[in-house]
This record gives sequence, C-alpha cells and structure tokens, in this order.
Amino acid sequence: MSKILVVDDETKIREIIKKYAVFEGHEVTEASGGLEAVSLCREKDFDIIILDIMMPDLDGFSVCREIRKRSQTPVIMLSARGEEYDKIHGFEVGVDDYVVKPFSPKELMMRVAAIVKRASGNDADVVKIGKLKIDFTGRIVTIDGKNVDLTPKEYDLLFYLVKNRGIALTREKLISNVWGYDFFGDDRTLDTHIKLLRKNLGEYSSYIVTLRGVGYRFESDET
Repeated sequence: MSKILVVDDETKIREIIKKYAVFEGHEVTEASGGLEAVSLCREKDFDIIILDIMMPDLDGFSVCREIRKRSQTPVIMLSARGEEYDKIHGFEVGVDDYVVKPFSPKELMMRVAAIVKRASGNDADVVKIGKLKIDFTGRIVTIDGKNVDLTPKEYDLLFYLVKNRGIALTREKLISNVWGYDFFGDDRTLDTHIKLLRKNLGEYSSYIVTLRGVGYRFESDET
C-alpha cells in the first residue's frame, strides 16, 4: 500500500482519483490547494504526490519547488494544458511525470504503480567513469567529488543509460523502461530529459550519444 497525496482544487477530480487509488489498495490524503499541500508534506511523508498545476492560492510548480527543498517524493503533475513549456518547466522543478486532463484514471494508476515500484528499487553497485561517480544505491551522482543535482526522472534515465552502456537503446525502449508504462504522449518528453541531463553532466555530456532515427547510447571505455 502506498500513501498518496492528491492535490487539486476540483473536488470531482480528487474524488475520481481517490476512488481508483483506494480500489488499488492505496491510502489517499486530499488537499484542495497548494498551500494546504505544502503544509501536509511538512507534517507527514508520502510515497507519491499527484499535483494539479492550476490552483488559486499556490500553483503546482511552486508547490513542487517547496517539496523538493526537503523531499524527493515522486510527483505526477496534472494539467488541463499540454504545452511543451509546461512540461519542460515541470521537469525542471523536479516533476517525475506529466498527465494532461482529461485523463484515464486507470492509466494514471498504472503510472503511479510504475513510479512507486521504481522508487522502491535498489541497486548495489557504484560506477566510476573518470571523475564521474554514480552510486545507484544512494542515488548520488558526483563529478570530481561535487554532487550533481538531478531531478528524480533524470536520475532514472542516467542510471538506465549507464547500466546499459555501450548498447544502442531505442526511444521506445528508453520510454518503456524509464517511464515504466506504454507512453501515450509526445516522445519529445525523452528528448527534453536528455537535454537537461546533458546540461547537468557538463564535461561528461558527450557520453550520451544521439543515434539518429534510433535513440541514444551511453558510450564509455571506463567502468
């Protein structure tokens, strides 16, 4: 059972999500606004947060920023809009997934299950590539001893690329394994994450190689 915080100013949306989440065996806490959500997150821990963007007191982006100051709890963002700017901005502030309204409650629950399962998994090895060190167990990435600040999804993407280094990974395979479900949205989501990840890796950005018409590969002779 996972503890889910559902944040939306629309009562019907919260009720629908809660109905399906409870049916799947989850414990649900509701918040009707951003300020209430931030307060709840300071009082207790959640396994995942489903968060609307457009709210009257504090928008979803601001809520996510506040949450990220103290927690890496996975966040699925809900929006009535599907603009690329919203998605990019959401990923930059640390959102794990993005769902456009109207959405399928069953699909949303599949995404919740995939993210929770991925977040609870542990890997017991460390990879060193030059000054780049990747600690899978601690979910820590450092370059020359300095922490690299990545969003939860960037961690997942980097870990998958590194674990499969030297292997050509198709876009479909990356989306399926990193996002953990059959992706129905715009596959530019993957490109956006790759772009942000490369930026954060600095001198090691070139290790993520674009395979035109195929996908990506992490290239390195060091292990």
